[in-house]
Amino acid sequence: MDAITHLFVYSIFFSLFRISITQNSITPSQSIRDGGTTLVSADGSFQLGFFSPGNSNSRYVGIWYTVSSETVVWVANREASLSDHSGVLKVTDGGILVLLNSTSGVVWSSNTSRTVENPVAQLLDTGNLVLKDRNDDDPEKFLWQSFDYPCDTLLPEMKLGWNLVTGLERFLSSWKSTEDPAQGEYSVRIDLRGYPQSVSMEGDSIKTRPGSWNGLRFTGYPQLRPNPVFEYEFVLNEKEVYYEYKLHNTSVFSRLRVNPSGVPQRFNWVDRTQSWELFFTSHTIECDNYGLCGGYATCNTNKSPVCACLEGFLPKSPKNWDSVLDWSDGCVRRTPLECNGRDGFLKRTRLKLPDTSSSWYNKSMSLKECEGMCLKNCNCTAYTSLDVRGGGSGCVLWFGSLIDISEYSNSESGQDLYIRMATSELEHLEKKRRSAEIKLVAIIVSSALLFVGMTIVALVSCIWKKKLKTQGTTKISHGKEDMELPMFDLAAIANATDNFSNNKKLGEGGFGPVYKGKLPDGRDIAVKRLSKNSKQGLNELKNEVILIAKLQHRNLVKLLGCCIQENENMLIYEYMPNKSVDFFIFDQAKSKLLDWHKRINIIRGVAKGLLYLHEDSRLRIIHRDLKASNILLDNNMNAKISDFGLAKSFGGDQIDSETNRIIGTYGYMSPEYAVHGQYSIKSDVFSFGVLVLEILSGKKNRGFCHPNHHLNLLGHAWKLWIEDKPMELIDELVGNSCTLSSVLRHIHVGLLCVQQRPEDRPNMSSVVQMLTSESLLPKPKQPGFFIDSPTTDFSGKHGTSSANEISNTVFEAR
Repeated sequence: MDAITHLFVYSIFFSLFRISITQNSITPSQSIRDGGTTLVSADGSFQLGFFSPGNSNSRYVGIWYTVSSETVVWVANREASLSDHSGVLKVTDGGILVLLNSTSGVVWSSNTSRTVENPVAQLLDTGNLVLKDRNDDDPEKFLWQSFDYPCDTLLPEMKLGWNLVTGLERFLSSWKSTEDPAQGEYSVRIDLRGYPQSVSMEGDSIKTRPGSWNGLRFTGYPQLRPNPVFEYEFVLNEKEVYYEYKLHNTSVFSRLRVNPSGVPQRFNWVDRTQSWELFFTSHTIECDNYGLCGGYATCNTNKSPVCACLEGFLPKSPKNWDSVLDWSDGCVRRTPLECNGRDGFLKRTRLKLPDTSSSWYNKSMSLKECEGMCLKNCNCTAYTSLDVRGGGSGCVLWFGSLIDISEYSNSESGQDLYIRMATSELEHLEKKRRSAEIKLVAIIVSSALLFVGMTIVALVSCIWKKKLKTQGTTKISHGKEDMELPMFDLAAIANATDNFSNNKKLGEGGFGPVYKGKLPDGRDIAVKRLSKNSKQGLNELKNEVILIAKLQHRNLVKLLGCCIQENENMLIYEYMPNKSVDFFIFDQAKSKLLDWHKRINIIRGVAKGLLYLHEDSRLRIIHRDLKASNILLDNNMNAKISDFGLAKSFGGDQIDSETNRIIGTYGYMSPEYAVHGQYSIKSDVFSFGVLVLEILSGKKNRGFCHPNHHLNLLGHAWKLWIEDKPMELIDELVGNSCTLSSVLRHIHVGLLCVQQRPEDRPNMSSVVQMLTSESLLPKPKQPGFFIDSPTTDFSGKHGTSSANEISNTVFEAR
């Protein structure tokens, strides 16, 4: 009896031992049953087993991430589901992977053509399921692998493209729906016609076209730039044509998926939130639609209308082009080609190259040889370099119409294209260009003369006004119609602040000193005392009281009352124990206390406070002096906007206004306000953008210094953005508390807010949405005050002034 018991125990032990040592593979003597064991890759990243998608009752064999079992990256029997839980996955003695149903019928099998003596199916750490000989790990000798038959997900080291020797095409195809993994109507492929290019298909038609590879990226994917998460490459040789990406850190999970709607999206796994975070989405703008503008036309989302004929071309159907905005017929040449060896080429820059399906290419030719080759063929319409690296190499020639061209505003995006033109057309375009340059010079000269005249008039007027100005004091009315606030007794305030002791002094701003006090009821207060030497006076105090008295928002500092007595003018606020934002971010030691989450919480708090001022308060209020020192922090480091002395209220329908007295803080002023005295809610948006970049970088915009250039912080941030190095902007003291996507989103929003033109900047409701959601963001344009000297001063006392910093108004710095 004991012998039987021991034999039973040993059998269980060896059974468990066998499962544990073969958990990432199975042999012909083993199987994977529905509801039983699963395969797990050696590093634990991926798992293979049976599953049902969504609310479906159908059963499939799939591979998913261990950290997210709902994220299925590959399905074996996507076209042949099982109706019950009787499925079995096994390897035959001949080395074929088969999926059997309840009657042992084959539901799905691998298309293995060779056999080996010791076949094994193994789930690799990459997520690749392979069939191989047990003792042979050479990928070239695998019998079969799931990476050769992608579904809707491209994993690291998975190839997207063609094996030219076997004719095998590896492409992504969407699921039919979230509950049906069968092949949907959308796919992403490498088109081999002409010079190979990436295309997204809807059925048999091209939906979007990421374009051809230029040595660095697909020309239609300007966002495909070097980053700290992964690297990518495009291989084109006699045996293979494919695209793939590899992770810098294999512990990071990143995947590219085509969703059931046909939109390719990249997701990165975030350990902190235990969720997938959207890294980027393609097909997000109108110009992504294939052939939107027809032949010989460019698409530019920053222009209206988005479509325009190439220079030297005219709309083929002018009526449709202008009246119904139907550009599908494209454009035609204004002057036919001569095709006698005398044609020339017009160079266009920053373009997504045209559809290459009707092109020819050579990897070794020079650009000059490429031009000569094109001139020899009457059907050749354009040429360019195949590879832009190292000054350019190789040749691509186009034959026939040039279709699906986009134009980028960023000089780092797109590529040069040389378009064939008749000599007479090129001469016409050159004369037109010279005429435009002459007109521009004339405008600049006349504007300069006008400016000098206006400046002289303004100076004379200013001097005259100062002579006529009478001295005296302005009385402030504090009746109920102006202020509905408690009036504090001077003696009580003096007692609360130890008679305005220096030990109680919190700081000093343009208004005057600020003291900490404690009222008899135990409340801590902050007392702003109007300085007799302050440039701000009773009018500013009255303005602040009137505007803020009835404002109630968690991100605005609360005004408790005021004291106007015996030539003293004071405002009493709730006390903020953590002082202001600049107290932390511009201090090497204290900035360590602001991790990433605190910083973005401050940014979002300021955004919500501004949104309330601009849209939700009883008056539309423009702060006009938003800066780091005016953002106070409570016990929980929540942001509260303060100092409304310079604020202005607008009527409900009023958009902007002008002033001849420009007061604010250098470094935070918007261009239109500093130069022309025009202010609007977009002026505050600009200041907010500066503040965002300061909080992210820990550097001041005004006085920023970099060893490699003389740009201010805005210019530095823009330079890093267009060079695809935005992470270098982030304060190194933030450490590892931030995520890449969150960093990029906040920098992106900051740059959108500091754009030169007010109409390009988002309003605060859009900003709040951008900061608190995963919505798609428009491309930022160059910021305002993109200056060359960190010491530039609008007053002209330091450094040199640039054109957009000259004004005929009087500046008063704080």
